[in-house]
Amino acid sequence: MPESGSKPSGTVLAFDFGEKRIGVAVGEWQLLQAHPLTTLHGEANAERFTAIAALIEEWQPASLVVGRPLSLDGTAHAMTARCTRFANQLRGRFGLDVEYAEERLSSVEAAERLRAAGTARRNARQHLDAIAAQLILQGHFDGFAEQGIDHLSPRPEHPDDREDDTRH
Repeated sequence: MPESGSKPSGTVLAFDFGEKRIGVAVGEWQLLQAHPLTTLHGEANAERFTAIAALIEEWQPASLVVGRPLSLDGTAHAMTARCTRFANQLRGRFGLDVEYAEERLSSVEAAERLRAAGTARRNARQHLDAIAAQLILQGHFDGFAEQGIDHLSPRPEHPDDREDDTRH
């Protein structure tokens, strides 16, 4: 993450973490625009992190963003903890800054966008997670644009971030 007061730059990869699939999006800080990239399939950590390593090698991101799911009332739940663990693993394995972004209802909005675009339900499923990741990253960029660079000042550590789990 850039120092407080400096404008961020570079490529960002964003992840919509799921137990069976991980949607991935890419964007550039200078353009503040996110684009769907791919969906990683499978539940095995080794396969997932091999695919993520290849994406990081290809795109050379300056930072990563992980969607953090919360209940509609803002409380954490079981998937919140899994996403936090995933973010900690990314941080530990790749040595990149990882930020969290709002992701409530991103999959619902992605499905609505695909439906509105006339995408057949069978084809929509293969794009859903990557578009959800795009929405997560675009929301992150939009929040940055609305708040300015002050949001980049050091923030208090989230209690879930204290566990540094880089083993799997």
